Amino acid sequence: MPPQLYTRLESPHKPPLTALVVGAGLGGCAAALALHHHGHTVLTVLDKVREFGRLGDSLGLGENALSLLARWGCDVSQIKRIGNQAPNMTIRRWSDGKALATQPLMDMAGYIGHRGDYHDVFLGWVRERGIDVRMGSEVVGYEDGEKPVVVLKSGEKLSADIVVACDGIRSLARPLVLGVQDDPVSSGYACFRAFFKTTPEMLEDAAVNKYMREDCVNFWIGPDKHLVQNTLRGGEEFNWIITHKDDGDIPESWFQPGDMDEVRRLVEDLDPEIRGIVQRTEKCLDWKICYREPLPAWVSPGAHRIALLGDSCHAHLPTSAQGASQAVESAAVLAKCLNLIGDSRDVRIATRCYEKLRFGRTRQSQANGEDLRDRWHNVLKDVDENRVIDPEDVKIKNRWLYSFDAEEDARERWKDVKELVKDELMAGAISPLC
Repeated sequence: MPPQLYTRLESPHKPPLTALVVGAGLGGCAAALALHHHGHTVLTVLDKVREFGRLGDSLGLGENALSLLARWGCDVSQIKRIGNQAPNMTIRRWSDGKALATQPLMDMAGYIGHRGDYHDVFLGWVRERGIDVRMGSEVVGYEDGEKPVVVLKSGEKLSADIVVACDGIRSLARPLVLGVQDDPVSSGYACFRAFFKTTPEMLEDAAVNKYMREDCVNFWIGPDKHLVQNTLRGGEEFNWIITHKDDGDIPESWFQPGDMDEVRRLVEDLDPEIRGIVQRTEKCLDWKICYREPLPAWVSPGAHRIALLGDSCHAHLPTSAQGASQAVESAAVLAKCLNLIGDSRDVRIATRCYEKLRFGRTRQSQANGEDLRDRWHNVLKDVDENRVIDPEDVKIKNRWLYSFDAEEDARERWKDVKELVKDELMAGAISPLC
Protein backbone atom coordinates (compact mmCIF):
# COMPACT_ATOMS: atom_id res chain seq x y z
CA MET A 1 0.00 0.00 0.00
CA PRO A 2 1.61 3.30 -1.03
CA PRO A 3 1.91 5.73 1.89
CA GLN A 4 -0.21 8.39 0.14
CA LEU A 5 -3.23 6.05 0.31
CA TYR A 6 -2.84 5.51 4.03
CA THR A 7 -5.64 6.42 6.43
CA ARG A 8 -5.00 6.22 10.15
CA LEU A 9 -7.85 4.67 12.14
CA GLU A 10 -9.87 6.90 14.43
CA SER A 11 -9.68 5.96 18.10
CA PRO A 12 -12.91 4.52 19.55
CA HIS A 13 -11.92 6.12 22.87
CA LYS A 14 -12.54 9.75 23.83
CA PRO A 15 -9.88 10.80 24.57
CA PRO A 16 -7.60 8.24 22.89
CA LEU A 17 -5.65 5.86 25.12
CA THR A 18 -2.09 6.96 25.89
CA ALA A 19 0.97 4.72 25.70
CA LEU A 20 4.64 4.77 26.62
CA VAL A 21 6.96 2.48 24.65
CA VAL A 22 10.22 1.42 26.29
CA GLY A 23 12.88 0.49 23.74
CA ALA A 24 13.30 1.98 20.29
CA GLY A 25 14.51 -1.17 18.58
CA LEU A 26 12.52 -2.96 15.90
CA GLY A 27 9.93 -4.22 18.38
CA GLY A 28 9.53 -0.80 20.00
CA CYS A 29 9.19 0.90 16.63
CA ALA A 30 6.61 -1.69 15.55
CA ALA A 31 4.65 -1.10 18.76
CA ALA A 32 4.66 2.67 18.18
CA LEU A 33 3.54 2.27 14.56
CA ALA A 34 0.75 -0.16 15.43
CA LEU A 35 -0.56 1.91 18.34
CA HIS A 36 -0.51 5.08 16.23
CA HIS A 37 -2.30 3.38 13.34
CA HIS A 38 -5.10 2.21 15.64
CA GLY A 39 -5.68 5.75 16.90
CA HIS A 40 -3.89 5.56 20.25
CA THR A 41 -1.56 8.33 21.42
CA VAL A 42 2.07 7.28 21.78
CA LEU A 43 3.45 9.84 24.23
CA THR A 44 7.06 8.87 23.59
CA VAL A 45 9.39 6.01 22.74
CA LEU A 46 12.27 5.78 25.23
CA ASP A 47 15.73 4.35 24.65
CA LYS A 48 18.82 4.49 26.83
CA VAL A 49 21.36 4.89 24.01
CA ARG A 50 22.13 8.39 22.78
CA GLU A 51 22.61 7.39 19.16
CA PHE A 52 21.99 4.23 17.18
CA GLY A 53 24.84 2.70 15.21
CA ARG A 54 24.64 0.19 12.38
CA LEU A 55 24.65 -2.73 14.79
CA GLY A 56 24.20 -6.43 14.15
CA ASP A 57 24.18 -8.30 10.86
CA SER A 58 21.49 -10.27 9.03
CA LEU A 59 17.80 -10.03 9.81
CA GLY A 60 14.75 -11.42 8.02
CA LEU A 61 11.28 -9.92 7.62
CA GLY A 62 8.48 -12.08 6.28
CA GLU A 63 5.25 -11.19 4.50
CA ASN A 64 3.35 -11.75 7.77
CA ALA A 65 5.13 -8.62 9.05
CA LEU A 66 5.35 -6.64 5.82
CA SER A 67 1.62 -6.88 5.13
CA LEU A 68 0.88 -5.37 8.55
CA LEU A 69 3.43 -2.61 8.11
CA ALA A 70 1.93 -1.74 4.73
CA ARG A 71 -1.52 -1.57 6.30
CA TRP A 72 -0.12 0.91 8.81
CA GLY A 73 1.00 3.17 5.98
CA CYS A 74 4.64 2.12 5.82
CA ASP A 75 6.36 2.03 2.44
CA VAL A 76 7.61 -1.55 2.65
CA SER A 77 9.32 -1.22 -0.72
CA GLN A 78 12.06 0.48 1.30
CA ILE A 79 12.68 -2.84 3.04
CA LYS A 80 12.41 -4.87 -0.13
CA ARG A 81 14.92 -2.68 -1.97
CA ILE A 82 17.66 -3.09 0.63
CA GLY A 83 17.00 -6.77 1.33
CA ASN A 84 18.73 -9.69 -0.34
CA GLN A 85 17.54 -9.96 -3.95
CA ALA A 86 18.34 -13.66 -4.48
CA PRO A 87 15.29 -15.73 -5.50
CA ASN A 88 16.54 -18.96 -3.91
CA MET A 89 18.67 -20.28 -1.07
CA THR A 90 20.70 -23.48 -1.02
CA ILE A 91 21.33 -25.87 1.87
CA ARG A 92 24.71 -27.60 1.49
CA ARG A 93 26.75 -30.35 3.08
CA TRP A 94 29.35 -28.99 5.50
CA SER A 95 32.31 -30.92 4.20
CA ASP A 96 32.11 -30.33 0.45
CA GLY A 97 29.30 -27.89 -0.30
CA LYS A 98 27.15 -30.48 -2.08
CA ALA A 99 23.64 -29.04 -2.54
CA LEU A 100 21.16 -30.99 -0.40
CA ALA A 101 18.14 -28.79 -1.09
CA THR A 102 17.27 -25.56 -2.90
CA GLN A 103 14.13 -23.59 -2.13
CA PRO A 104 12.75 -20.06 -2.49
CA LEU A 105 14.30 -17.56 -0.11
CA MET A 106 10.79 -16.53 0.88
CA ASP A 107 10.36 -19.97 2.47
CA MET A 108 12.80 -18.95 5.18
CA ALA A 109 12.82 -15.33 6.19
CA GLY A 110 11.25 -13.27 3.43
CA TYR A 111 13.61 -10.36 2.88
CA ILE A 112 17.04 -10.67 4.51
CA GLY A 113 18.94 -7.45 5.10
CA HIS A 114 21.21 -5.74 7.59
CA ARG A 115 19.55 -5.23 10.98
CA GLY A 116 20.91 -1.68 11.18
CA ASP A 117 19.53 -0.73 7.76
CA TYR A 118 16.10 -2.12 8.59
CA HIS A 119 16.15 -0.33 11.94
CA ASP A 120 16.88 2.98 10.21
CA VAL A 121 13.81 2.44 8.03
CA PHE A 122 11.59 1.62 11.03
CA LEU A 123 12.82 4.69 12.92
CA GLY A 124 12.11 6.80 9.85
CA TRP A 125 8.53 5.55 9.75
CA VAL A 126 8.07 6.37 13.45
CA ARG A 127 9.39 9.90 13.01
CA GLU A 128 7.30 10.48 9.86
CA ARG A 129 4.25 10.14 12.09
CA GLY A 130 5.50 12.75 14.53
CA ILE A 131 5.97 10.19 17.31
CA ASP A 132 8.48 11.44 19.87
CA VAL A 133 11.62 9.31 20.29
CA ARG A 134 13.68 10.19 23.37
CA MET A 135 17.25 8.97 23.18
CA GLY A 136 19.52 8.86 26.23
CA SER A 137 16.51 8.10 28.45
CA GLU A 138 17.36 5.06 30.52
CA VAL A 139 14.48 3.38 32.34
CA VAL A 140 15.48 2.17 35.81
CA GLY A 141 12.13 1.23 37.27
CA TYR A 142 8.40 0.66 36.81
CA GLU A 143 5.41 1.31 39.04
CA ASP A 144 2.47 -0.95 38.37
CA GLY A 145 -0.76 0.97 38.96
CA GLU A 146 -3.92 2.23 37.31
CA LYS A 147 -1.69 4.84 35.69
CA PRO A 148 1.52 2.84 35.27
CA VAL A 149 4.73 4.80 35.76
CA VAL A 150 8.13 4.57 34.09
CA VAL A 151 11.04 5.87 36.20
CA LEU A 152 14.03 7.29 34.34
CA LYS A 153 17.62 7.37 35.56
CA SER A 154 17.34 11.16 35.70
CA GLY A 155 14.61 10.78 38.33
CA GLU A 156 11.85 11.86 35.95
CA LYS A 157 8.63 9.86 36.07
CA LEU A 158 6.30 9.35 33.10
CA SER A 159 2.85 7.78 33.11
CA ALA A 160 0.25 6.64 30.59
CA ASP A 161 -2.73 4.32 30.25
CA ILE A 162 -0.38 1.50 29.18
CA VAL A 163 3.35 0.86 29.13
CA VAL A 164 4.72 -1.43 26.42
CA ALA A 165 8.11 -2.86 27.41
CA CYS A 166 10.07 -3.69 24.27
CA ASP A 167 13.34 -3.64 26.18
CA GLY A 168 14.85 -6.83 24.82
CA ILE A 169 16.27 -10.06 26.09
CA ARG A 170 17.50 -8.49 29.34
CA SER A 171 14.19 -6.76 29.98
CA LEU A 172 13.97 -4.77 33.21
CA ALA A 173 10.20 -5.15 33.10
CA ARG A 174 10.22 -8.95 32.88
CA PRO A 175 11.04 -9.56 36.59
CA LEU A 176 8.16 -7.24 37.49
CA VAL A 177 5.79 -9.27 35.34
CA LEU A 178 7.07 -12.63 36.60
CA GLY A 179 7.53 -11.66 40.22
CA VAL A 180 10.98 -13.29 40.24
CA GLN A 181 14.35 -12.73 38.62
CA ASP A 182 14.45 -14.59 35.30
CA ASP A 183 18.04 -15.67 34.78
CA PRO A 184 18.98 -17.22 31.43
CA VAL A 185 20.63 -20.61 31.16
CA SER A 186 23.02 -21.79 28.49
CA SER A 187 21.37 -23.36 25.47
CA GLY A 188 24.53 -25.33 24.77
CA TYR A 189 25.09 -23.35 21.56
CA ALA A 190 26.85 -20.16 20.51
CA CYS A 191 27.26 -18.18 17.29
CA PHE A 192 30.38 -16.69 15.80
CA ARG A 193 29.17 -13.78 13.65
CA ALA A 194 30.94 -11.54 11.15
CA PHE A 195 29.76 -8.81 8.79
CA PHE A 196 32.11 -6.82 6.56
CA LYS A 197 32.42 -4.92 3.31
CA THR A 198 34.18 -6.84 0.57
CA THR A 199 37.36 -5.40 -0.91
CA PRO A 200 38.52 -5.33 -4.53
CA GLU A 201 41.22 -7.83 -3.56
CA MET A 202 38.61 -10.26 -2.21
CA LEU A 203 36.44 -9.89 -5.29
CA GLU A 204 39.40 -10.70 -7.56
CA ASP A 205 40.55 -13.71 -5.51
CA ALA A 206 39.07 -16.95 -6.88
CA ALA A 207 39.88 -18.70 -3.60
CA VAL A 208 37.35 -16.64 -1.68
CA ASN A 209 34.99 -14.84 -4.05
CA LYS A 210 32.57 -17.54 -5.21
CA TYR A 211 29.75 -16.23 -3.00
CA MET A 212 30.60 -12.53 -3.42
CA ARG A 213 29.58 -11.98 -7.02
CA GLU A 214 25.87 -11.38 -6.43
CA ASP A 215 23.21 -11.51 -3.73
CA CYS A 216 22.96 -15.06 -2.44
CA VAL A 217 22.09 -17.06 0.67
CA ASN A 218 23.62 -20.45 1.48
CA PHE A 219 23.70 -22.78 4.47
CA TRP A 220 26.32 -25.42 5.25
CA ILE A 221 25.07 -28.05 7.70
CA GLY A 222 26.99 -30.67 9.62
CA PRO A 223 26.95 -32.60 12.91
CA ASP A 224 26.28 -30.14 15.74
CA LYS A 225 27.04 -27.06 13.65
CA HIS A 226 25.93 -25.01 10.68
CA LEU A 227 27.06 -21.90 8.81
CA VAL A 228 24.82 -19.25 7.24
CA GLN A 229 26.20 -17.02 4.46
CA ASN A 230 24.45 -13.93 3.17
CA THR A 231 25.68 -11.49 0.52
CA LEU A 232 24.07 -8.05 0.18
CA ARG A 233 24.13 -5.19 -2.30
CA GLY A 234 25.32 -7.34 -5.16
CA GLY A 235 28.47 -8.47 -3.35
CA GLU A 236 29.41 -5.27 -1.54
CA GLU A 237 28.68 -6.71 1.91
CA PHE A 238 29.23 -10.19 3.29
CA ASN A 239 27.88 -11.90 6.39
CA TRP A 240 28.59 -15.31 7.89
CA ILE A 241 27.25 -16.87 11.09
CA ILE A 242 28.45 -20.18 12.53
CA THR A 243 26.23 -21.88 15.12
CA HIS A 244 28.09 -24.53 17.11
CA LYS A 245 28.08 -26.46 20.37
CA ASP A 246 29.33 -24.34 23.25
CA ASP A 247 28.95 -24.55 27.01
CA GLY A 248 30.90 -21.37 27.80
CA ASP A 249 29.75 -19.10 30.58
CA ILE A 250 30.32 -15.72 28.88
CA PRO A 251 27.20 -13.62 29.49
CA GLU A 252 24.78 -12.99 26.66
CA SER A 253 26.18 -10.14 24.62
CA TRP A 254 26.03 -8.82 21.07
CA PHE A 255 29.45 -7.23 21.53
CA GLN A 256 31.68 -10.00 22.94
CA PRO A 257 34.74 -10.30 20.65
CA GLY A 258 35.20 -13.73 19.12
CA ASP A 259 38.37 -15.79 18.90
CA MET A 260 39.25 -16.09 15.21
CA ASP A 261 41.75 -18.85 15.98
CA GLU A 262 38.87 -20.88 17.42
CA VAL A 263 36.80 -20.08 14.33
CA ARG A 264 39.59 -21.29 12.03
CA ARG A 265 39.84 -24.52 14.00
CA LEU A 266 36.07 -24.98 13.79
CA VAL A 267 36.04 -24.69 9.98
CA GLU A 268 39.07 -26.86 9.20
CA ASP A 269 36.78 -29.50 7.67
CA LEU A 270 34.43 -27.01 5.99
CA ASP A 271 33.79 -26.84 2.23
CA PRO A 272 36.91 -25.09 0.82
CA GLU A 273 34.78 -22.77 -1.35
CA ILE A 274 33.50 -20.97 1.76
CA ARG A 275 36.26 -21.86 4.22
CA GLY A 276 38.73 -19.41 2.72
CA ILE A 277 36.66 -16.29 3.31
CA VAL A 278 35.86 -17.37 6.89
CA GLN A 279 39.51 -18.05 7.70
CA ARG A 280 40.60 -14.70 6.26
CA THR A 281 38.04 -12.72 8.24
CA GLU A 282 39.85 -10.36 10.58
CA LYS A 283 37.38 -10.28 13.48
CA CYS A 284 34.04 -11.61 14.63
CA LEU A 285 31.66 -11.54 17.56
CA ASP A 286 30.92 -14.43 19.91
CA TRP A 287 27.25 -14.60 20.87
CA LYS A 288 26.35 -17.17 23.52
CA ILE A 289 22.79 -18.28 22.85
CA CYS A 290 20.98 -18.48 26.16
CA TYR A 291 17.70 -20.26 26.69
CA ARG A 292 14.66 -19.04 28.57
CA GLU A 293 11.66 -21.10 29.38
CA PRO A 294 8.44 -19.80 27.83
CA LEU A 295 7.00 -17.18 30.18
CA PRO A 296 3.80 -17.88 32.14
CA ALA A 297 2.77 -14.22 31.82
CA TRP A 298 3.52 -11.21 29.63
CA VAL A 299 1.56 -8.66 31.68
CA SER A 300 2.14 -7.07 35.10
CA PRO A 301 0.11 -8.73 37.86
CA GLY A 302 -1.17 -5.60 39.65
CA ALA A 303 -3.08 -3.32 37.32
CA HIS A 304 -2.29 -5.40 34.20
CA ARG A 305 -1.09 -2.26 32.38
CA ILE A 306 2.58 -3.06 31.72
CA ALA A 307 2.91 -5.46 28.78
CA LEU A 308 6.00 -7.17 27.40
CA LEU A 309 6.53 -7.34 23.65
CA GLY A 310 9.15 -8.86 21.33
CA ASP A 311 12.37 -10.31 22.70
CA SER A 312 11.37 -9.37 26.24
CA CYS A 313 8.76 -12.15 26.16
CA HIS A 314 9.24 -14.31 23.03
CA ALA A 315 12.87 -14.28 21.90
CA HIS A 316 13.63 -16.54 18.93
CA LEU A 317 16.64 -18.55 17.81
CA PRO A 318 18.41 -17.33 14.65
CA THR A 319 17.16 -20.44 12.84
CA SER A 320 13.57 -19.31 13.31
CA ALA A 321 14.18 -16.23 11.11
CA GLN A 322 11.01 -14.83 12.71
CA GLY A 323 12.04 -12.79 15.74
CA ALA A 324 11.36 -9.38 14.20
CA SER A 325 8.31 -10.56 12.28
CA GLN A 326 6.70 -11.98 15.41
CA ALA A 327 7.36 -8.71 17.25
CA VAL A 328 5.44 -6.89 14.49
CA GLU A 329 2.58 -9.37 14.84
CA SER A 330 2.51 -8.89 18.62
CA ALA A 331 2.42 -5.11 18.18
CA ALA A 332 -0.55 -5.52 15.84
CA VAL A 333 -2.49 -7.68 18.28
CA LEU A 334 -1.86 -5.46 21.31
CA ALA A 335 -2.99 -2.34 19.42
CA LYS A 336 -6.04 -4.17 18.06
CA CYS A 337 -7.04 -5.42 21.52
CA LEU A 338 -6.83 -1.88 22.91
CA ASN A 339 -9.17 -0.81 20.11
CA LEU A 340 -11.71 -3.48 20.98
CA ILE A 341 -12.24 -2.57 24.65
CA GLY A 342 -15.05 -0.29 25.83
CA ASP A 343 -12.98 2.35 27.63
CA SER A 344 -9.73 2.96 29.47
CA ARG A 345 -10.92 1.03 32.52
CA ASP A 346 -10.76 -2.13 30.42
CA VAL A 347 -7.07 -1.90 29.49
CA ARG A 348 -6.46 -4.94 31.69
CA ILE A 349 -8.86 -6.94 29.53
CA ALA A 350 -6.97 -5.89 26.39
CA THR A 351 -3.55 -6.80 27.77
CA ARG A 352 -4.64 -10.16 29.10
CA CYS A 353 -6.36 -10.99 25.81
CA TYR A 354 -3.20 -9.92 23.97
CA GLU A 355 -1.00 -12.42 25.77
CA LYS A 356 -3.48 -15.26 25.32
CA LEU A 357 -3.96 -14.50 21.64
CA ARG A 358 -0.22 -14.38 20.99
CA PHE A 359 1.34 -17.07 23.15
CA GLY A 360 0.50 -20.15 21.06
CA ARG A 361 1.55 -18.56 17.78
CA THR A 362 4.91 -17.32 19.09
CA ARG A 363 5.60 -20.65 20.78
CA GLN A 364 5.00 -22.49 17.48
CA SER A 365 7.32 -20.07 15.71
CA GLN A 366 10.01 -20.55 18.35
CA ALA A 367 9.67 -24.33 18.14
CA ASN A 368 10.05 -24.13 14.36
CA GLY A 369 13.52 -22.65 14.83
CA GLU A 370 14.46 -25.28 17.39
CA ASP A 371 13.27 -28.05 15.06
CA LEU A 372 15.29 -26.71 12.13
CA ARG A 373 18.49 -26.43 14.17
CA ASP A 374 18.09 -29.99 15.45
CA ARG A 375 17.35 -31.38 11.97
CA TRP A 376 20.38 -29.63 10.47
CA HIS A 377 22.68 -30.74 13.27
CA ASN A 378 21.61 -34.39 13.24
CA VAL A 379 20.75 -35.37 9.66
CA LEU A 380 24.40 -36.02 8.70
CA LYS A 381 25.50 -37.66 11.94
CA ASP A 382 26.98 -41.15 11.42
CA VAL A 383 25.88 -41.06 7.78
CA ASP A 384 27.90 -42.40 4.87
CA GLU A 385 29.03 -39.59 2.53
CA ASN A 386 27.38 -41.36 -0.42
CA ARG A 387 23.96 -41.64 1.17
CA VAL A 388 21.28 -39.58 -0.57
CA ILE A 389 19.63 -37.12 1.83
CA ASP A 390 15.92 -36.48 1.37
CA PRO A 391 15.64 -32.72 0.69
CA GLU A 392 12.55 -32.57 2.90
CA ASP A 393 14.71 -33.56 5.86
CA VAL A 394 16.73 -30.33 5.62
CA LYS A 395 14.34 -27.81 4.10
CA ILE A 396 13.24 -24.74 6.02
CA LYS A 397 9.53 -24.97 6.79
CA ASN A 398 8.42 -21.41 7.50
CA ARG A 399 6.00 -20.93 4.62
CA TRP A 400 2.95 -21.61 6.81
CA LEU A 401 3.82 -18.58 8.93
CA TYR A 402 3.47 -16.01 6.16
CA SER A 403 -0.21 -16.07 5.20
CA PHE A 404 -1.27 -15.27 8.76
CA ASP A 405 -3.07 -11.97 9.49
CA ALA A 406 -2.47 -11.24 13.19
CA GLU A 407 -5.06 -8.44 13.35
CA GLU A 408 -7.77 -10.50 11.69
CA ASP A 409 -7.01 -13.46 13.95
CA ALA A 410 -7.37 -11.22 17.00
CA ARG A 411 -10.68 -9.86 15.73
CA GLU A 412 -12.08 -13.33 15.04
CA ARG A 413 -11.07 -14.78 18.42
CA TRP A 414 -11.70 -11.66 20.50
CA LYS A 415 -15.15 -12.50 21.84
CA ASP A 416 -14.26 -15.94 23.18
CA VAL A 417 -10.91 -14.86 24.63
CA LYS A 418 -12.44 -11.73 26.18
CA GLU A 419 -15.08 -13.79 28.02
CA LEU A 420 -12.36 -16.10 29.36
CA VAL A 421 -10.28 -13.16 30.54
CA LYS A 422 -13.24 -11.43 32.19
CA ASP A 423 -14.05 -14.62 34.12
CA GLU A 424 -10.43 -14.92 35.26
CA LEU A 425 -10.26 -11.28 36.36
CA MET A 426 -13.54 -11.65 38.20
CA ALA A 427 -12.18 -14.71 40.01
CA GLY A 428 -8.89 -12.95 40.72
CA ALA A 429 -6.90 -15.80 39.19
CA ILE A 430 -5.24 -15.33 35.77
CA SER A 431 -4.34 -18.72 34.30
CA PRO A 432 -0.65 -18.96 33.32
CA LEU A 433 0.21 -19.10 29.64
CA CYS A 434 2.21 -22.28 30.22
